[in-house]
Amino acid sequence: EVQLVESGGGLVQAGGSLRLSCAASGFPFGDYAIGWFRQAPGKEREGVSCIRMRDGSTNYADSVKGRFTISSDNALNTVHLQMNSLRPEDTAVYYCAVNFMNDCQGGYDYWGQGTQVAVSS
Repeated sequence: EVQLVESGGGLVQAGGSLRLSCAASGFPFGDYAIGWFRQAPGKEREGVSCIRMRDGSTNYADSVKGRFTISSDNALNTVHLQMNSLRPEDTAVYYCAVNFMNDCQGGYDYWGQGTQVAVSS
C-alpha cells in the first residue's frame, strides 16, 4: 500500500524556520518525483517544490526560491522541505505527493494527509 506521511508542521514566528518531512512507503526508491504543495484557506492549492529522484533535480515556486530547500534521504525514502525566513503568507496546509512518471509538472498519483504550518507576524 502506497503511503505518504507528512510531519514537521507547527506554529512559528515570522522569520523562523520549520523542516517538513514526507515519509514514503509501499514503493521502492527509484524513478519518481516527490512534490510539495500547499493550500491556504480560501485559496487554490499551489505547487511549492519538487524533486526528481532519478537525478536529484529540483523545482521551486518563485515565492519560495532562496528560502525553501527540498532534499531527499534515499536510505529512508524520505523527502524534506527546509523552510527558512518564513512569512505569514506561507501559512497553509502543506501536502506531499508522488508522481511515478518522474514528472514534476504532471499529475500526482498519491497524496499525503497534510501538515499545518502557521506563521505569526
